Amino acid sequence: MIVAVVDPGSGNLASVRRAIERASGGAARVEIAHEPETLRRAERIVLPGQGAFAACRAGLDALEGMVAALYDRVRVHGVPFLGVCVGMQLLAERGLEHGVTPGLAWLPGEVAPMDPRGPDGAPLPLPQMGWNALDFTPGAHPFLEGLLPGDQAYFVHSYAWRGAAPGDVIATADYGGPVVAVLARGNILATQFHVEKSGPVGLRMLANFLRWRP
Repeated sequence: MIVAVVDPGSGNLASVRRAIERASGGAARVEIAHEPETLRRAERIVLPGQGAFAACRAGLDALEGMVAALYDRVRVHGVPFLGVCVGMQLLAERGLEHGVTPGLAWLPGEVAPMDPRGPDGAPLPLPQMGWNALDFTPGAHPFLEGLLPGDQAYFVHSYAWRGAAPGDVIATADYGGPVVAVLARGNILATQFHVEKSGPVGLRMLANFLRWRP
């Protein structure tokens, strides 16, 4: 199986590659995609990202023809897709980090600043950085197969998805209120947390993604 990992210029590609290879048991060949042709060969597509929304969108736009190729392969031809962290956020209609930046608009909603508060009303630290428990309904989606509510994933973010369609949200976390953690629609999956840094939980999700037949 060929897995294309799109490079929007935000780094983190080596750990994503290693996690996919490990989750596949060596069955996946990971190709870093800098040009559209790589996507045409791929049976799975992953869009990672870290840092600022606007910078990742600019990096993606700088890859000639990549946005159009992503739309063609994922939205038209139905290739299974996974967005990770800012790679998830880019699927929104817009991001509100350092101004307003258009997203790919594959899913409804926007990425807005978080304002988490503790039980006493005091602000919680930002970014949310570290392990947080996932809340979901077992059996809700094949991506979560083999996991249990309360399993933890690794988050690093100060902005979060707002205005998602309720049917798209398959897992949340709590950080001063509910935070969208996993989105799914059709052949599209996306996680706010870093699957590649989430230990056995992340590896299980990646293995599920590689087996998934939407």
